[in-house]
Amino acid sequence: MGDVAKDLTAGTVGGAAQLIVGHPFDTIKVKLQSQPAPLPGQPPKYSGAMDAVKQTVAAEGPRGLYKGMGAPLATVAAFNAVLFTARGQMEALLRSAPGVPLSVEQQMVCGAGAGVAVAFLACPTELIKCRLQAQSALGSTGGSAIKYNGPMDVAKHVLKSEGGTLGLFKGLVPTFAREVPGNAFMFGVYELVKQYIAGGKDTSSLGRGSLIVAGGLAGASFWVTVYPTDVVKSLIQVDDYKNPKYSGSVDAFKKVLRTEGLKGLYKGFGPAMARSVPANAACFLAYEITRASLG
Repeated sequence: MGDVAKDLTAGTVGGAAQLIVGHPFDTIKVKLQSQPAPLPGQPPKYSGAMDAVKQTVAAEGPRGLYKGMGAPLATVAAFNAVLFTARGQMEALLRSAPGVPLSVEQQMVCGAGAGVAVAFLACPTELIKCRLQAQSALGSTGGSAIKYNGPMDVAKHVLKSEGGTLGLFKGLVPTFAREVPGNAFMFGVYELVKQYIAGGKDTSSLGRGSLIVAGGLAGASFWVTVYPTDVVKSLIQVDDYKNPKYSGSVDAFKKVLRTEGLKGLYKGFGPAMARSVPANAACFLAYEITRASLG
């Protein structure tokens, strides 16, 4: 089995593990973000994240936390397959001889390269996801928000009335600005933590616990470095096509900073971090175990 096939397989398994661990957090994040404002004198529907978990499980059972997982399962698996395969190809280019471990700086370069490849896949899938996740929140403002029935419906609408295929790549600039530095830091931190625990460059004998710690910290480093970019990306992607609020990424950044301050650039940061650590720990662990089992 060639290296590309191994990375594709291991990346796919890693992506599935990431989603199974991370999806419930995403469900709760979206419920909290989109719950309607309470009536005067009434408490909000959910008092916080734990309350939202309790209510969801009470009403729908544990399966309620996994609503809408079908579409992202395919895209997350594909996303991670591309991410880890591109990184594997970059590693092969930078390696001085077969089997020689790379430095932290070289891993950062590999991560940045993988980020370039994956941005093209991330942009249209996230545009569709953001439209679907935001519609309940946007619809409650009484605006003439378009109601979508599902992912294919969003894609059809964008292709028909928002500039064809190019419309699906709205927000590509902030997606690049998120994926390139974010993945550089993620893979750099992953290598840094592994080398720190191993006490040197050879990290091949690390146990599962060490890989979980390294993967969790790597995932956290991704969001710490690029979260404001992600907020800007989401705003651009859900912006009205006919009467846009923002002329571009820089304009969106300035307007959020002016109206909501620095806090506005970190909306939803808590749930994103709470999800990122265990989800990425699961992703890296599943990737490493699968890659090792393939020889």
